[in-house]
Amino acid sequence: MSDLLSDGEIEAQLPAGWERDGDTIGRVFEFDGYLDAVGFAAAAGGLAEEAWHHPDEMTIRWGEVELSLTTHDAGGITQQDIDLAERLNGVYEEPATGSPAVTPL
Repeated sequence: MSDLLSDGEIEAQLPAGWERDGDTIGRVFEFDGYLDAVGFAAAAGGLAEEAWHHPDEMTIRWGEVELSLTTHDAGGITQQDIDLAERLNGVYEEPATGSPAVTPL
């Protein structure tokens, strides 16, 4: 089991675009269409399976995917959540406009 991160550790390590909400971290990823969102969700699922650390929630809507992460067996946010959030940011591509596609929760 992973150890819980302290408030200071979470604040210092929280990846760009992610926000803390109690014992979870979350982010909304925006896309130009539904299939782009579904493709990202599939990639997110693959990363989660590879890490054997799965999102607490994943919601797919037209043009966006909302994710929240927590480590249930530890009772909050651990390094596993931060690492997966960073990997999810790594596979996310901004729209062709070049403008940020981050919508805070």
